Amino acid sequence: MTLAITLACAAIATVLWYAKAPDNSMRFGVLALMYWGAVLMWFVDGIYRLLDGETFIEIADTAVMFDDAMLGLLVAIVGLAAWTVYLIVKDPKHVLRKTTAHVS
Repeated sequence: MTLAITLACAAIATVLWYAKAPDNSMRFGVLALMYWGAVLMWFVDGIYRLLDGETFIEIADTAVMFDDAMLGLLVAIVGLAAWTVYLIVKDPKHVLRKTTAHVS
């Protein structure tokens, strides 16, 4: 479930990046790369689970599925938070610079 949620976030971020590619002021490519990195991480984790004789994705136990879904949502939220911090630091639209210039 974690892989599915992260994959959905990566797909949405990629579509946003592609749709806004000429402008690139919101840096959706950075968000997409973060989510695709997480997808790769969960995919490798699933491969190692298969090599250990476990299932790739646990769907039999609802408690495990719920925990995986909560972890997937947490990963999505942390990805958005990290992207927000990145935007604040980089300030691609120069909003903070304009705001702080008027205060002085």
